[in-house]
Amino acid sequence: MGDDFAFVNRKGDTIITSEKIYYTFKDTITTFGIVLKKETYDLIGINRKGQRIFEVYMYDNGPDYISEGLFRIKKNGKIGFANENGEIIIKPQFECASSFENGIATVTYDCYLYYDLDNHLRSKSESWFKIDKTGKRIE
Repeated sequence: MGDDFAFVNRKGDTIITSEKIYYTFKDTITTFGIVLKKETYDLIGINRKGQRIFEVYMYDNGPDYISEGLFRIKKNGKIGFANENGEIIIKPQFECASSFENGIATVTYDCYLYYDLDNHLRSKSESWFKIDKTGKRIE
C-alpha cells in the first residue's frame, strides 16, 4: 500500500499516477475503479480517464460491498446506489441506507449515528422505509 504505480491505457499512455492516489482496490479499470485519494484518504470511484464520479460509502474499513449488483455511494453527505459498472442507479438522497437484501434496502432521510456499548457504529431514525432496486418506495 502506498507504493508507486500508474494506470495506463492500451496505448501505453499514463492516465492516473500515484501522485494523486494512495491505494487502488483493483489493478485494472474496465468501466470504473475505486481508489483511496492521497490528500484526503477519501474512497472515490473514478472513470477510465481518472475523473472522480462519486465517493464510495465506507463500510467495514473499506469500500461498501456489492450486494445484489448495487453498492452504496455518497455525494454531498447523502447516500445513493451505483451498479457494478459505476453507473448511479439511485441518486444520493438518503441520510442512512442499508445494502440491498432480497431486492429491498431500508433507507431514511433523517438519522443519526452513534456507537453502541461494543463500539459498533449504529444508526437510528424514526422514519425508516423500504425501497426497491430502482429507488421506488415500497409500502
